[in-house]
Amino acid sequence: MPVMSETTPVYRGRFAPSPTGPLHLGSLFCAAATWLDARSHGGVWLVRIEDIDPPRDMPGADRLILDTLAAFGMASDEPVVWQSKRCDLYEAALARLYALHRAYGCACTNTDIAHACGLLHLPKGVYPGTCRRGTHGKPVRSVRFLTEDREVAFTDRLCGPVKQNVEKEVGDFIIRRADHLWAYQLCVVVDDADQGITDVVRGSDLLASTARQIELQQALGYRTPRYLHTPLILGPDGEKLSKQRKAPAVTAEAPLATLTALWPHFGLPAFKADTLTGFWKTAVEIWRDNIPA
Repeated sequence: MPVMSETTPVYRGRFAPSPTGPLHLGSLFCAAATWLDARSHGGVWLVRIEDIDPPRDMPGADRLILDTLAAFGMASDEPVVWQSKRCDLYEAALARLYALHRAYGCACTNTDIAHACGLLHLPKGVYPGTCRRGTHGKPVRSVRFLTEDREVAFTDRLCGPVKQNVEKEVGDFIIRRADHLWAYQLCVVVDDADQGITDVVRGSDLLASTARQIELQQALGYRTPRYLHTPLILGPDGEKLSKQRKAPAVTAEAPLATLTALWPHFGLPAFKADTLTGFWKTAVEIWRDNIPA
């Protein structure tokens, strides 16, 4: 896998939906943000289908997502990739982490972790490092990344400076699950590096995952992309719009009207457009003038 050079690379961004259902307004908002940022930089925009969790995937949702994006004027500049076809890359990354002594097998269940956190007075959900020195005869369930006791810091283009001590605030996190599926944190890091992604634009609900991903990137020798985390679109209950919360699907019948209704959620200057092409042209100009480069 190539490691990005130290020279400033050409902008490469991506939209990476999970095929658990059709696009809704929240995921369309994210797709539009990634598209606008790529186009405002004169860059490349990619689509990656993150189908690493088969029990949650909906048959045919990937094609439905791609068709909807096309109807809204967004098509990947390079062939679309599916994570389910890239497991050899994840295997290689895991082998490298083992060789670097940055990965280990874990026998803990959620109940075990909760019990240990209570005994050690750790925040709920922080892995206490129980299996760092072996599973003591218990069968391995999952694989964890060995974190370091240090601060990971980065500057988000929209949110500003962010820092986190992953070891203390999260603990060693899972990179291969107990059901033998690959964990999101490893896959996204490997794929972003393999595809040469320079800029990650995504919802603010993933801001808390970024320090983990940066520590993985550093361990594997990958260049860290720039990050921009956007606000979320919330439903009437004040929660993030999501497929799990039955957010209604976006239809491709009136893309211009849908994008026009979606635009105020960006918090950028209002405008009117008569065509889909005209909408994107003006939206890109406004994005370029208002979003930190």
